Amino acid sequence: MIAQSLRLHCFKNISATDCFFSPKLNCFFGLNGMGKTNLLDALHYLSFTRSHLSIPDSLAVQEGADMAILEGKYLSDEGAVEEIVLSIAPPKRKILKRNGKDYRRIAEHIGRLPLVIVSPQDYLLIQGTSSERRRFIDQFLCQQSAVYMDGLMRYNKALADRNALLKAERPDPSLLDVYEWQMAMEGAKIVAARQSFISYFVPLFSRHYRLISADSEQVSLAYRPSLSETSAESFAMALRDNRSRDLLLGYTSAGIHRDELEMNLGSRLIGKVGSQGQAKSFLISLKLAQYDHMQSVLTERPILLLDDIFDKLDSERVERIMSVVNQDSFGQIFITDTNRKHLDEMIAKQYDDYRLFVIHKGQVRTE
Repeated sequence: MIAQSLRLHCFKNISATDCFFSPKLNCFFGLNGMGKTNLLDALHYLSFTRSHLSIPDSLAVQEGADMAILEGKYLSDEGAVEEIVLSIAPPKRKILKRNGKDYRRIAEHIGRLPLVIVSPQDYLLIQGTSSERRRFIDQFLCQQSAVYMDGLMRYNKALADRNALLKAERPDPSLLDVYEWQMAMEGAKIVAARQSFISYFVPLFSRHYRLISADSEQVSLAYRPSLSETSAESFAMALRDNRSRDLLLGYTSAGIHRDELEMNLGSRLIGKVGSQGQAKSFLISLKLAQYDHMQSVLTERPILLLDDIFDKLDSERVERIMSVVNQDSFGQIFITDTNRKHLDEMIAKQYDDYRLFVIHKGQVRTE
């Protein structure tokens, strides 16, 4: 998939811009706070209909404006043109159009424009709560499987219904039975999909870490379900056994929404023992492995966004990363940096087909 152009109106600090992209490398240069990351976030919005920064949609609309409009023109690897328009006008519902037609459900769009982003926010995968790590798996699987996304939505709906009922003055046991069986049916399938994904994903991840870090330490991922038995019947029984406790707590204390993804350097959690360089290499390896996996199961090469890629990495690691992503297996790449010298040196060494954009106070120009 290639993003050919991007038009923005009143999106964050960008009043209006039209960008036309290289099919290979696109570099955004500017000081912090000028709008580089906002351009990447616009591409993320067009793929996922939300920000990668986990901010409310109201902050995507420029101050004083009623609406933000994002328009992207894409070319698939098979040559099909996709024109996507997203209108954001909180508190109204977002409007998403594909080739001039509204989606029946916005969720149907997820996975149509495959995209992988590496950003400073990724540190939450290491330092944040288990929900951040589950989100990494779920976003990944939702992009490649509408069945997984629908199952996850059904599980979350049943979970919300059960939690609401647990807080009721007189919860209906028969209704709890219904919600618990719905959670068990969907939860068992989700656990199986997550486990299958991890078993395939870890070798890809380990290979990328070795390529970009030249580090002798072993890295690993371990998926830890919160329930020891994960069949639908065992899942339903565990929820039933936990019911008295959950009624006291007012929420569901076990299930796929409590699972953990351990991220290890050697035999210890990388968040506790890794240096800044090791942590960033770990996270970038995760995302490059995600790219490889998505490319193997989809008919499109994902778009790769690299936000602030040079920070906290020595020049050798940066060169190894760029050597990896310059291979033919990678498609279109977007990079941001505050150091023009970094970008110029990288372009001179490895790229002929590129575009350089300079961003200053929300204004974008091409050089």
